[in-house]
Amino acid sequence: MIPDRQIKHHDRERSSWVRLRTLVILRWIAILGQITALVVSVRILGLDLEVGLAAMAIGASIIANLFSTFLYPETKRLSELEAMLMLLFDLLQLCLLLYLTGGLNNPFALLVLAPVTIAATFLRLRDTAILGIITILILTALAAWHIPLRSIAGDVLEMPDLFRFGFWVALVIGVVFLGAYARLITSEIHEMSDALLATQMALAREQKLTDLGGVVAAAAHELGTPLATIKLVSGELLDELGDDPDLADDVRLIGEQANRCTAILRSMGRAGKDDLHMRRVPLEGLLREAAEPHLMRGKRLEFVISDETEMPARQPIIERRPEIVHGLRNLVQNAVDFSSDKVLIESTWTDKSVSVRISDDGPGYPSAILARIGDPFMRRREDTSRPGYEGMGLGLFIAKTLLERSGARLDFANGGSLGGALVAVTWNRDQIDPSKGDRAGGLGENLPFGD
Repeated sequence: MIPDRQIKHHDRERSSWVRLRTLVILRWIAILGQITALVVSVRILGLDLEVGLAAMAIGASIIANLFSTFLYPETKRLSELEAMLMLLFDLLQLCLLLYLTGGLNNPFALLVLAPVTIAATFLRLRDTAILGIITILILTALAAWHIPLRSIAGDVLEMPDLFRFGFWVALVIGVVFLGAYARLITSEIHEMSDALLATQMALAREQKLTDLGGVVAAAAHELGTPLATIKLVSGELLDELGDDPDLADDVRLIGEQANRCTAILRSMGRAGKDDLHMRRVPLEGLLREAAEPHLMRGKRLEFVISDETEMPARQPIIERRPEIVHGLRNLVQNAVDFSSDKVLIESTWTDKSVSVRISDDGPGYPSAILARIGDPFMRRREDTSRPGYEGMGLGLFIAKTLLERSGARLDFANGGSLGGALVAVTWNRDQIDPSKGDRAGGLGENLPFGD
């Protein structure tokens, strides 16, 4: 899993994702639009504008773009300060043009929303807020001070004061609303991207453990007979060499080392197994494997089969898929983390469904976040039952994502069998146990890896 401290700073690094070339292209588009608007206003609409000063403002933007294009490579990524300065320059250049062309009487004043909205997508909240405040202050100044729009005949073209005030209010609301809207949407997209990356890393890690366990299981399978032969022969030699203590000690040592090799192989293979006979296991075996890392953490884990179960002696035979094992393991970990003393892992099945309920005797889920459980980066107040705990919701998000990927449906609630938190995982039986628990029929011969 990605450590929390590596994910928390994703907001600080967001500006480095934007290339200089992207903002340069946007600025060229703005320059083209400004030149077109200026030409149309003078040549077609017949407005009396400060063409020279307006051309100088547009020229400053052109020079800045040429400077950025030739001084830096196209692949340059902008720092936080560089991105902020570029957007601030664009804002000031646009507002200068608005000052020269009627202020808020110019309908193109609406374009001041663009820099703030763009900033909200990749700048930090502080810098976005600064840019938004500057925009509102400039809009307020433009409402009072600007060069009025005039026709060729000298008529002043202005909106009534009430309409101009309403336009100012609309622009201020637009700055706040669009900035906040863009900020929330992009933040959610980035957080979901980070959380999915964490899920992929967790699944990849589980797959590697499974593959490693497969190699160990294959080695243990192939070495089982030779090691058993060594132990058998050493035992017979030990009986025959009882009168020679030196040789007897050596033979005894050979037997002990053979036993040690067997124990080492068995221990290494606990992380995962790929032997054909271990690819599908009974439901209880899968649950015990998922809970195994948490058995020695000082909490009691109890595995039971519900009384509602149809044919309890005929357990579902589940495929050992990494996403199921890791997802259930995360749910058990969460229950153990917050339990006071006991965690109950209850399974039940029918001919149509398979369910696993994991409950604990802890304080349960806070009611304020119960409806949001499973969202990534779900921050909440420090938990009084676990001082210093800074969970971000990634564990439950990963578990939910991986288990839903296997076809499961997850339900979170309070008031389980032990009075604390409860999570119920339910599969359609045909998805994970199409044989309905039937173990008849061989799995075939173990093949070499790669075949």
